[in-house]
Amino acid sequence: MPSLVVIGAQWGDEGKGKVVDYLTSNADCVVRFQGGNNAGHTLVIDGVTTKLHLVPSGILRENTKCYIGAGVVIDAGVLLQELAGLRKSGVNVSPSRLVIDANAHLILSYHSAIDKAREEAKGVNKIGTTGRGIGPAYEDRASRSGVRLAELFALEDLKPKVLDNVNERNEYLSAVLKSSVRVDFKEVWSSIERAAEALCPHVGNVSLLVHEALKRGERVVFEGAQGALLDQSFGTFPYVTSSHTISGAALTGTGVGPGAIDYVVGVAKAYCTRVGSGPFPTELLDTLGDAIREKGGEYGTTTGRPRRCGWFDCVAMRRAIRLNGANSLVITKLDVLSGIEKIRVCIGYSLDGKKIEDIPALAGEYAKVVPVYIELDGWKENLSGITKWHQLPANARLYLSTLSEILACPISVVSVGAERASTLFSSGAEFLKSFVSGERP
Repeated sequence: MPSLVVIGAQWGDEGKGKVVDYLTSNADCVVRFQGGNNAGHTLVIDGVTTKLHLVPSGILRENTKCYIGAGVVIDAGVLLQELAGLRKSGVNVSPSRLVIDANAHLILSYHSAIDKAREEAKGVNKIGTTGRGIGPAYEDRASRSGVRLAELFALEDLKPKVLDNVNERNEYLSAVLKSSVRVDFKEVWSSIERAAEALCPHVGNVSLLVHEALKRGERVVFEGAQGALLDQSFGTFPYVTSSHTISGAALTGTGVGPGAIDYVVGVAKAYCTRVGSGPFPTELLDTLGDAIREKGGEYGTTTGRPRRCGWFDCVAMRRAIRLNGANSLVITKLDVLSGIEKIRVCIGYSLDGKKIEDIPALAGEYAKVVPVYIELDGWKENLSGITKWHQLPANARLYLSTLSEILACPISVVSVGAERASTLFSSGAEFLKSFVSGERP
């Protein structure tokens, strides 16, 4: 029953899609368990780029089944467009291969209208959401007024509920948010009817399917979206996403118990990035930060927004390792640091002149922390052709071993490029090696 949870260990955009794609070479199932189309995973296979937002990254492995769990909120229009693109590329996305849990909730047009109106009303104090309705959809789930995929099988029973929802949301848009936007019920209902026709064949019981797969001893990958530092409860509140992004959400978002997880791997860049607002202690507000952004292609898969770039933050990473119970780390984009003469690593914080061990709970305090750095010699070599760990430049290996020592967590895999082949295993990556090879760990 080898199972693996892949989690972003920073503020998202760590390269989880490539990691999941690589680790699923012999996986039977990949399960997406939280978030919505505010997430984006980019895969590069034989020079061809595929961008995914809702479909699990294992979809490009023809023998792997892909499941979308109940913890995900789904914009049917986005999902259908994504499926059409995959079919055009020759990818099998039949209902036998892609199953969506009946308890997953739909994102409807009034959710995105509210999301955008709220951000506009906040002005300079905006959170930096993608405006795709993710938060309002989760709010409706919590208030028990959301629309689940299961309800698409009983449209006549659903219709009065949706009409009430539209009327209430329009009143909220007008009276509270002072927005001129109004949502048309006929358009909402038409989108629901289209979703029912196209998605009902894909709807099933993902919790049961995953449970049975694990009982059969199949290899299951639970794919996280966004990053641990954006978790609704334990992230840098209020600059967080609307779902739980840590490894425990794989259980609640899929419908399996704690015994279902064998291994947790955290994915992190060799530096840090963040999109949108929120504290970022190691941010580089200079030409070096700009150079890293351009070399690393640091623009959002979903929004195209430029990402803020900074040095690796060990304080934030220790928090992510603890929250997720990470067994090891995958470090991506090590190649982006080539050519930097001196590389800094944040090893601690001070706040008002006092050393602190963790991220402060208040965003205002976090914005005031001063990072404590060590400095390491960089390397000039191009890493793109490297296929073995020992081929890495000595200073690159020293950088990795220093991070591992500071974090008290092994680094099992390093990525030095976007392609599958640009993935290197450390000597201590036995579980992940066996998972990829198909052998028993």
